[in-house]
Amino acid sequence: MKAGKVIAAIVGAFFALLALGVLIGGGALLIAQQTLQDDAGFFNSPSYRLDAGGYAIVVDEIDLASYPGDWWPSDVDATARLSVRAGNGSGVFVGIGRQEDVDEFLSGVAHSVVRQLGDRWDAVRLVDRAGGSVAGIPADAGIWSSSIQGEGEQILSWEPQRGRWAIVIMNADASERVSISAIASARIPILRPISIGLLVAGILLAAFASLLLIAATRSSVTPSQTGESPLDRGAFPTTVAGKLDEGLSPVLWLIKWFLVIPHCFMLAFLWAGFAILTFFAWIAILFTGRYPRGIFNFNVGVLRWTWRVGFYTYNALGTDRYPPFTLRDVDYPARFDVAYPERLSRGLALVKWWLLAIPHYIIVGLFTSGLYAWTMGSHATDNAATKVGGGLILILTIIAGFILMFTGRYPRGLFDLLMGLNRWALRLASYVALMHDEYPPFRLDMGGEEPSSSGKVK
Repeated sequence: MKAGKVIAAIVGAFFALLALGVLIGGGALLIAQQTLQDDAGFFNSPSYRLDAGGYAIVVDEIDLASYPGDWWPSDVDATARLSVRAGNGSGVFVGIGRQEDVDEFLSGVAHSVVRQLGDRWDAVRLVDRAGGSVAGIPADAGIWSSSIQGEGEQILSWEPQRGRWAIVIMNADASERVSISAIASARIPILRPISIGLLVAGILLAAFASLLLIAATRSSVTPSQTGESPLDRGAFPTTVAGKLDEGLSPVLWLIKWFLVIPHCFMLAFLWAGFAILTFFAWIAILFTGRYPRGIFNFNVGVLRWTWRVGFYTYNALGTDRYPPFTLRDVDYPARFDVAYPERLSRGLALVKWWLLAIPHYIIVGLFTSGLYAWTMGSHATDNAATKVGGGLILILTIIAGFILMFTGRYPRGLFDLLMGLNRWALRLASYVALMHDEYPPFRLDMGGEEPSSSGKVK
């Protein structure tokens, strides 16, 4: 790959990762507005039950850009709301004031400070402060930026301002023992234009990244011109091959996780590009029935790169040769390719990547992360020992590593089994990435090479 294409691939992958983050952020923000806001545009907390034996319940240290130099969006329209209902049926007072004024007002007064709010009523934690009674009713204190009192549900609305604030909840007559239920709410209208702006920016970044990535993978060079041996294809469009090297180091596998950190860094960017380009390919298939060749080459290259790294490390430990930093098919013990489809079904593109692939997702999930998933399902995650686990591929690879360490040999049968498991997973990956319409078979084709159309390993 020429230097210009390398630079285009790196820059494109960076912008793809950036675009993916921006799109996820904008989409999540927009979904939150659609699903979590009420009819008035407020985000609402759960209802909290607060009971205190003193004269007040305080939510203190609400710091809104109180320090010099702190940025504060003074032109942003925002509203905070607190809905409070007295649990004992009496009148309730709710006020918000400057922290220093509230501290002075409650100095020497028995009250409780909120220190924890969970998603359940029993997750609330109050810290009691000793003291005596309050002097006078709270409504006459003259320190409130906003306040309200009365019987039944009381709703305090307040436009946030710069400073340190505290919320005080008391009985309206300043009597002892405060018992209330409360819901906190916030309305920030600017969130909608922000989310739309993020989505637009993400789409533009994704388009720019796609152009760079497609340009980086365009090539008129054939394998015969590069001296690479052609892959022996099987009956399935996806070809997964691996050659077990002789003389593997008994201990190198212990540090391969560290050696591939540069590859993991690169793959994080490349997979962001993969996700974005697959979406664009999906749109193209729906309208044209064709998978854009430039996107196809890039996505196959990402899967190929991932397979080489996995073959070197903890998907197989099949070689000690360090994986090359390239998307192209080069001379390496692990090979991967997908036959380019001339036409693809528009209808299958709508369902094959999620609905049709569900049975395979379950099976491949056991290969890659099954034990962790099962411990999660058994509600045993509070036990640290049950959190340590992995899929069948990882477990078998670690077993192979220990056998190699103590005997100096890699059992051929175990390698063939690992190749079959990885082949199944990669066939599924190419299918759900829309690269072909052929449904992955429910069989374990073991061995380093693809089986022929007759089902025999070549």
